[in-house]
Amino acid sequence: MTAISKRKTSLNLDASALDEARTLGINVSAVADGAIRRAVEEARRERWLSENAEAFRAQAAWHEANPHPLSDIMAGP
Repeated sequence: MTAISKRKTSLNLDASALDEARTLGINVSAVADGAIRRAVEEARRERWLSENAEAFRAQAAWHEANPHPLSDIMAGP
């Protein structure tokens, strides 16, 4: 099992939300960690889509101009 490196940080959070989370026994650090991981993954996805947008457009244009290479054996809907 790989050990996960952790780093202490400081966050400014809404006081009432933080108090309510503590009252409910919510692990604020775990929630923040999960939210940051999701935000990073989404940002990476958006960057990848943006960086590859031209290739997607070129592929779509090629498919519009050319039949599918296996169209003669494909069963369509």
